[in-house]
Amino acid sequence: KGNYGISHDLADRIVAHFPEIDRTWLLTGVGNMLKSHKDNGEHIPFYPQEIEQILPEMALIEPAGYIYIPFLNGCDVVVRSLSRAMCETSCAATELFIKRVEIDEVVQGNEYVLLVNNKVYWRKVRLVPGNESQWRLVARNREDFDDIFIDRGDVVQAWRVISRMAILES
Repeated sequence: KGNYGISHDLADRIVAHFPEIDRTWLLTGVGNMLKSHKDNGEHIPFYPQEIEQILPEMALIEPAGYIYIPFLNGCDVVVRSLSRAMCETSCAATELFIKRVEIDEVVQGNEYVLLVNNKVYWRKVRLVPGNESQWRLVARNREDFDDIFIDRGDVVQAWRVISRMAILES
């Protein structure tokens, strides 16, 4: 009827049967319908698995596909998050466009995905006054999620959240 966009599952099924169709174009209408069309943008690896499952092993897993976003530069990978800590309650999931950064490049106030020991956190990073070796991880949904305090030295890897796309519940 044209009232709603298609679901991610339907887009995945269409692309599985018609691999020449671009998944991003199906979901957003942005870019080119056919993957074979030449363009000047970046194709970003996409992993539909939940962020906590994929990040510790990402180097060992092939992406499910590639996303083309014409005006999004500097993104290394797209992963899915089901976290309620950083989303509105109407979100079923969020696609995170993230860039790997060195731990020394983490800037207070920005959103990051952090691998701390074997736990993955997506939060806003704040410094702890008087203790430069500790970070306070702050959720957007502060009513339901408490701040998390971590030692900076326990951070194994860090990715800066460049952008995100909410997947709303239907």
